[in-house]
Amino acid sequence: MAESPRADARRNYELILDVARDVFAEHGIDASLRDIARRAGVGIGTLYRHFPTREALLEALLGRGFDGLRARAESLLAAPRPRDALLTWLGEVATGSAVYQGLPASILAALEDESSALHGSCAAMRAAGAGLLERAARTGAVRGDITIDDLLAFVAAIAWASEQSSDPSGRAERLLSMMIRGLAGARDPQMAPTSASDRDGHGHGQPSPEVTAP
Repeated sequence: MAESPRADARRNYELILDVARDVFAEHGIDASLRDIARRAGVGIGTLYRHFPTREALLEALLGRGFDGLRARAESLLAAPRPRDALLTWLGEVATGSAVYQGLPASILAALEDESSALHGSCAAMRAAGAGLLERAARTGAVRGDITIDDLLAFVAAIAWASEQSSDPSGRAERLLSMMIRGLAGARDPQMAPTSASDRDGHGHGQPSPEVTAP
């Protein structure tokens, strides 16, 4: 018995997603949509019927991940150490952003473009992250003049830099820890220099405790 049109359409939808996941992993998110259609064994028109734009295809692939990061940020609001909660979340954002080459820039663009299919899920993630940042700022764990857009731009840069490394996770962890040190400044007593000479960068006092990234 032949497949119904609805079942055939669903099969094509899932097949295109599976192939797109592989092609984007191999060539980045700017990979040819025609190549995706060809490898899926469907016409380019079929691909566009399911995914009218590249952003719509990315949203189908990544939307659940962004929703998970939003939920994760909301759950971390109850964590006892606001700075560590923020760092944990930023590490997970960086890891998610590094899934496909070129994705960090696409996320930043989607946040600015309300017409993008990625905008809704990215904006919800940003709003949840802003709650973590505000909580950390209220306790003095980070400087009060930092915005969530600043942080996401830093994370996008870290994700890009990590892509170029032979040890992506290790480099991301190190850069995130350095970023948090810079964001804390002298407001966080755990990150403050131990002496005047340390503040000048010439002392040899005890180092501040390390923050462990996820």
